[in-house]
Amino acid sequence: MKRMAGTRMAGRKHQGGAADWFLIGMVGAVVLASIAPELGRTGGTLHLDKVGDIGIFLIFFLHGMGLSTDSLKHGASRWKLHLVVQISTFALFPLWWLLLNALVGRFIPHDLLLGFFYLAVLPSTVSSSVAMTAMARGNVAAAVLNATLSTLLGVVLTPLLASLVFSSAADGQAMDVGDTMIKVAKMLLLPFVLGQLLRPLVGHWFQKIKPWTTKVDRAVILLLVLSSFSDSVADGLWSKHGLGLMAMAAVGVCLFLFPLLWLTKRVAKALNFPVEDEIVAVFCGSKKTLASGVPMAKLLFSGNPSMGVLVLPIMFYHQLQLFVCSVMAKRYAERDKVAAPEGKAA
Repeated sequence: MKRMAGTRMAGRKHQGGAADWFLIGMVGAVVLASIAPELGRTGGTLHLDKVGDIGIFLIFFLHGMGLSTDSLKHGASRWKLHLVVQISTFALFPLWWLLLNALVGRFIPHDLLLGFFYLAVLPSTVSSSVAMTAMARGNVAAAVLNATLSTLLGVVLTPLLASLVFSSAADGQAMDVGDTMIKVAKMLLLPFVLGQLLRPLVGHWFQKIKPWTTKVDRAVILLLVLSSFSDSVADGLWSKHGLGLMAMAAVGVCLFLFPLLWLTKRVAKALNFPVEDEIVAVFCGSKKTLASGVPMAKLLFSGNPSMGVLVLPIMFYHQLQLFVCSVMAKRYAERDKVAAPEGKAA
């Protein structure tokens, strides 16, 4: 009970001040890149292209250190639930992109369209999915397992799926899938596994510094956003697209999040999932990771001057999913009050 209460408090904190300063930081990174792109661009004053590799390794090492193996064991039995979440993450999203592309793709700038596809093939998030599930009084153990499984599958599936579209994308250069997977595995999976292996030895110490590790995680992402946008601004991002690009990105992420939220909920109800598992299906199956998405973009599209546009959808999607899912989590958490007859509610 104490662990669950702590997780719920963490979820509320995640949606409060921490989320606020992170949003401000992302806006600040875009503004700074727009004003002084020479600071963060590849080979620029801050040399963020070199700092980024170290930061990516560090944040996935910290993710591995922070993951409880016991939680994975407790959530392993719900195979139908896990199947729904993973199919939603790696199949329904790309299929939805194909439909939207057929309907409105000709009206969207090519790089932004590719950015939406990159959003569609990303794994689910870990921290916010678990925090939202805890806040909603859902199956936290299953959420931990699904979010972690999604991250691990993403090491293989995200580059593989991305290669289907990006092989014929800008510059006409085919993506070397095997080489890309090895690169992603070394920079994301290797530090994650190292963190898990060291957890039994230094896990107690890690818990003491955990509030600081979250700040490190967010700071690295902000540096990667600054680097990505600096390269894109230097390549003429605003002169080519202007603020209309931002508006399209904002509308586009709504066309992804809301239909997938509705669909995952309908599927969970059709399969007669208990409400605790429905919560996991809805939150884990509709979320996409910024924490892995931006670092992985740096590995997949290194040197691509349009990378700032490619990560724009996941930046917008991240903020939207936090806001919408936090509202849904509060409603789920109050379900007993709604169901109980008046006068009997505690």
